[in-house]
Amino acid sequence: MKFTLKTATSHFFLTRFSLLRTPTVTTIPLPLLNYPLPTRTTTTTISTPSFPIYCACAPMSIATQHILQVRDKIELSDIERRIFDRLLATLRHFNLQTQLRVAGGWLLGKDCYDIDIALDNMMGTEFVDKVREYLLSIGEDAQGVCVIESNPDQSKHLETARMNLFDMWIDFVNLRSEEYTENSRIPSKQSFGTPEEDAYRRDLTINSLFYNINTGSVEDFTKRGISDLKSGRIVTPLPPKATFLDDPLRVLRAIRFGARFEFTLDEDLKVAAACGDVKDALAAKISRERIGTEVDLMISGNQPVKAMTYICDLTLFWTVFNLPPEFEPTISDGCERLCIAYLDTAWNLVHLLKESTFTDEERRLSLFAALFLPLKNTTYQVKKAKVVPVVNYIIRDSLKRKSKDAEMVLDLHRASQKFLSLIPCLASNEGLQSDDIDWMRRLINDVSAASRVRVLTGLNKVWEVKPLISGKDVMNVLQLKGGGPLVKEWLEKSMAWQLANPSGTSEECIDWLREANSKRVKLE
Repeated sequence: MKFTLKTATSHFFLTRFSLLRTPTVTTIPLPLLNYPLPTRTTTTTISTPSFPIYCACAPMSIATQHILQVRDKIELSDIERRIFDRLLATLRHFNLQTQLRVAGGWLLGKDCYDIDIALDNMMGTEFVDKVREYLLSIGEDAQGVCVIESNPDQSKHLETARMNLFDMWIDFVNLRSEEYTENSRIPSKQSFGTPEEDAYRRDLTINSLFYNINTGSVEDFTKRGISDLKSGRIVTPLPPKATFLDDPLRVLRAIRFGARFEFTLDEDLKVAAACGDVKDALAAKISRERIGTEVDLMISGNQPVKAMTYICDLTLFWTVFNLPPEFEPTISDGCERLCIAYLDTAWNLVHLLKESTFTDEERRLSLFAALFLPLKNTTYQVKKAKVVPVVNYIIRDSLKRKSKDAEMVLDLHRASQKFLSLIPCLASNEGLQSDDIDWMRRLINDVSAASRVRVLTGLNKVWEVKPLISGKDVMNVLQLKGGGPLVKEWLEKSMAWQLANPSGTSEECIDWLREANSKRVKLE
């Protein structure tokens, strides 16, 4: 069976830069002023080659080039305008000379639930106190004022002051410059920095842009952020190897942004990301929880196959998905490529069945299950000689995801083994002899041809299905005095019947069980 994915109808929009995806065109309006758009708009058009996906199956997109159209204005929402007006009014009220600069994902059109604002000459807590005092003077109340302490383990290196304005969370921090020690991604020295110093300490040039609220303009202190955004390039502000050694998590962030926007990774960046020093630093300096969070964002994003392909191409796959010291059988060379091929097939299937068929969580776990499917028979030993699948280790130890995630992925792997035997039967109209096949194939003889496809299309929610009948019901129909293998076998048969008849009732299932058992008795 061959699945194909039509990407021509796939679109996604980003609110700030309005990224419009089509097979060949990407539109990025670049903000420069905090005022209504003029009647004329300057547009720059640049063509760049798309990034190929190297895996065992067809690439996700048939596009041969991307065209980036860049407009020169930013459009604020009514709420954003009101927020910025209050902050500027605070400056005027206290005669402050502070420059307010918006940084982070807000500028890239990320779905934002908060706004990050950098201050050039005061701490965030001090400025929030001023805002609260001003709001009280005009009869408005400051909501949700709090201080988030620094937490290096969660990548929070600075104290952050937070408040809620017009149902939007605003975080305030000071501009800073940083120095790192050799064996940690936690800055060893921090101080007030200039906007240029703060911009150059950022992970990527496209993330180094500021929106200056005071002047209503976008500031590009690296002098590369806007051009890299136009040309669709992922580049670090400083030499990439030094940038990654300072904070190796930036490697995964570069991959995530590159995949998400379908931008091209800079060649020097790829060389640095794949070098041994950076891989060692990623393994030694970054907590597994932070690595897992980045991977989760990639898998849950709009281009999970591209993200995993980047990881594979940069020879980071086994650094990210770390394995236990000993396991068996030995993993073959190129297994990571097979993992991506399985992921690609699952991703195509998700789109073929329409994404609305799956919840976000089901989609996420299904893609993880597909990614690790080639490893389902690989195990390792823990205490008391207990044998455990390495997939459990990857999810719980390497990525520090929830144990429930690991259990669900392993359940899907086990279910896939059982349902594999259904596929030839569902694809064929030929009858099968019950004494030549296992119980799942025997069941197909009791299921109408029209119901066969429903078995497959209902599998996405198979782990949520509750049995219509119990072991006691089976014992009553079969006239058994106690449980045992026969009860288990018929419960499994009943579940398969239930999947083929999703609207069936418990009474109908019992009737089917009684008839199927009668056929079995006659055959015997």
